[in-house]
Amino acid sequence: MSALITCSHVDFGYENHDAVVDLSMEVEEGDYFCVVGVNGSGKSTLVKGLLGLLKPTAGTITVAEELKRTGIGYLPQQTRSQRDFPATVCEVVLSGALSRRGSRPFYSSAEKRMATSAMEKLGIQSLQNHCYRELSGGQQQRVLIARALCAARKMLILDEPITGLDPWAIQDFYGLIRHLNREEGVAIFMVTHDVANVVSQADKILHLQQKALFYGTPSEYEKSPQGRKFLGGGDLWE
Repeated sequence: MSALITCSHVDFGYENHDAVVDLSMEVEEGDYFCVVGVNGSGKSTLVKGLLGLLKPTAGTITVAEELKRTGIGYLPQQTRSQRDFPATVCEVVLSGALSRRGSRPFYSSAEKRMATSAMEKLGIQSLQNHCYRELSGGQQQRVLIARALCAARKMLILDEPITGLDPWAIQDFYGLIRHLNREEGVAIFMVTHDVANVVSQADKILHLQQKALFYGTPSEYEKSPQGRKFLGGGDLWE
């Protein structure tokens, strides 16, 4: 597999304070990569760095040319106002193609086909004329993932995607992400507190606390001090 993003001894931060320090890692094609850590450990800063919203203050970040062309789909944490957004499902999904549309006043036929294809993949085409704010939390997540797929098809970055979902919707979400990763070849980069599920789902785990406390496979994580502490019943979030 070839690398989509490579970080080499990277620092990211703001106003003379680095929230991420000396991080080296790779996100490869088809990866299922999960980032865990306490609040304030640098996870959100790392996401901004990978999205190109922050430049590294040290080290280098290399993005594959293919990813530069196709972009990265991003699913941020939802706010209450976003959950109440008064638009149809189709309108929300199509908005993922805004960057492609540029200054054109209308979406192209190709962009509309892309939105239809994304809704079909996510099993929400029958909801395309429904109001987004009237959907369940799980349905809304499917809509937002379809929107992200309209923005990019090679890689998705998901920030705490199961927050606010009920247990059934959480398992449905994980099944959906597994399908996109394994069947569609979409690289997944997910920030999450749900470490127990991560161990059974991911290919790679990064435990971040400004620096990388752990970076490797789930089986290695289970044997690490951080993994044993949480999975053995300790409090990872101390």
